[in-house]
Amino acid sequence: MLTERQAAVLRVMVKAYVGEAAPIASGTLANLLPVNVSSASIRSVLAELAEQGLVEKPHASSGRIPTERGLRLFVNSFVDADELGAYERRTIVYSLDAADVGSVVNVASQLLSECTHQLGFVVTPRLDRVVLQHVSLVRLSTERLLVVFVSQAGTAYRRVIDDEWLFSQLELDQIATVLNERVVGRTLREVRDVLAGEAEAARARADRLLSDVIELGSRALAASAEGDEPMDLVIASRLALLNQPEFQDPRRVQELFAAVETKERILEVLDRMLSEGGVQVAFGDEVDAPGLHRCALVATHYGADEDAPLGTLGVIGPSRMDYARVISLVGFLSHAVTDKLIA
Repeated sequence: MLTERQAAVLRVMVKAYVGEAAPIASGTLANLLPVNVSSASIRSVLAELAEQGLVEKPHASSGRIPTERGLRLFVNSFVDADELGAYERRTIVYSLDAADVGSVVNVASQLLSECTHQLGFVVTPRLDRVVLQHVSLVRLSTERLLVVFVSQAGTAYRRVIDDEWLFSQLELDQIATVLNERVVGRTLREVRDVLAGEAEAARARADRLLSDVIELGSRALAASAEGDEPMDLVIASRLALLNQPEFQDPRRVQELFAAVETKERILEVLDRMLSEGGVQVAFGDEVDAPGLHRCALVATHYGADEDAPLGTLGVIGPSRMDYARVISLVGFLSHAVTDKLIA
């Protein structure tokens, strides 16, 4: 628990640190506080905050900067997401509307980078959570079939399954027609459940066509589950981040990019930090990733279903970040991408 004066000093320090990218002296804080407080009194408050692990001196003669613990307290207690301006909202929506479905992920990642001057990223949708619109079955040879699933957003997913000439192309077209009645508006998981529920009824009625639909459809869905592409972390641009003062050190840039390239680790971090839903903030020391030391992740899911979202988007940058603005932007992009993909 902070006193009113301690809270005021910490709020002002974080905001000044975000703007200056340098340690903040007590005299500067005295000028920024809305009430008249002497530099000596502020130094006393800073000492109290340092005892609590909320601020630190990076150099013996410098001012103070907030620690990650101090930033965590600031984010949890003092940040209210800013409302994005109408022009910025229109620009984002226009950019996504102008993009075809296949490039939405890249466009969203680029927008996050450009609007925040951080490292914008988007985790691609999982196939088993995509709402489907159509399925096609095409014979490739006497032993193989091509299965094409088309999402409501228009993205095509292709799978090849084994089939030793059990069905002609005419029979495949008939099976696809019946299968499409079960596919439209459902995810792969939901279609599997529908087919499983109809299997007993098909056997009881000796319905040959429906049995063929269930048999071939189940194999196609199983192949999709086994061959589902791993989720990918898409980063459209890294240039904006390089303008941040914290990343003038080539070694630190190399460490961050190495952490990002180890995508499995970042995906694990995102799964853990987003377990509560909504826009979340995680700091480098909290996620135990050396390359993210003194960095922050701001991220959220996209997709209408919070329990089974399509993917994740957000930004990675220095812990010195305008959290009110970044949180608002990430939240708005999440809604905009969701509207584009499932409209």
